[in-house]
Amino acid sequence: MIDTGIEKSGWLERKNRARAIRALERQRAYQEQKAVGMSGTDEFRRQLFIRSQAVRQKLHAVRPIAETDRVLEVGSGAHGLIFGFGGNLAIGIDPLAADYKRLFPDWQQNALTAAAEGERLPFEDSSFEIVLSDNVIDHAKDPVGIVHEIVRVLKPGGAMYFTVNIHHPIYGLLSRAHGIWNGLGLKLELSPFADHTVHFSEDQIRRVFAELPVRPVSQNSTAAETRKAQRNVSSLHPEALFKKLFFKNALFEAVAVKD
Repeated sequence: MIDTGIEKSGWLERKNRARAIRALERQRAYQEQKAVGMSGTDEFRRQLFIRSQAVRQKLHAVRPIAETDRVLEVGSGAHGLIFGFGGNLAIGIDPLAADYKRLFPDWQQNALTAAAEGERLPFEDSSFEIVLSDNVIDHAKDPVGIVHEIVRVLKPGGAMYFTVNIHHPIYGLLSRAHGIWNGLGLKLELSPFADHTVHFSEDQIRRVFAELPVRPVSQNSTAAETRKAQRNVSSLHPEALFKKLFFKNALFEAVAVKD
């Protein structure tokens, strides 16, 4: 099992659980603020639909998608891929599903949703032909456990689409330190680390996939482009200067088929 700094026993388990709950609270508050200002959002919805369809076409090229295929998005969020993906059997799972239905009723009606945690998906093995997870697992208590759950519910021969943000390894150390000092009662909450439970490096997430019973079709990252872009920023702001040395928020994308 890959060491992400998320421990699973004793005091650290309780604190990591509390940290994941706090990340959800922050996400709910962010989306509530976002919903207030979402008037005249036709272009926003159009862009979301276009991206969903681009992911669908990417998967269709790997494994033709039928209307009868069961599609699941783990961490469907407020505006997930599932809402523009299409199909008769599209389901989104998210711990805040009830909140998102209330905040974004028009968009959320495009798929069935249910409140559940990705670490314990309420489905039997091999239940879905397609499973999606788009940049959400690093908000959860057990990110790697979610990836294993995704594979568990995916049907043999089924396809998965997965993304997550990746960072220079130093952010993993800082994230772990943030969790520890808050767990010890020092209430110094830094947004990048309060909103996420772990900061993956590219090597870490690639090792996660290497251990799975799936056949990778593609694995790509924007690490090189992100590193170059952040080094070229002329700002003297401390955060920008830090990113010049240690890149942050690149994207890792994987498409795979279950063996």
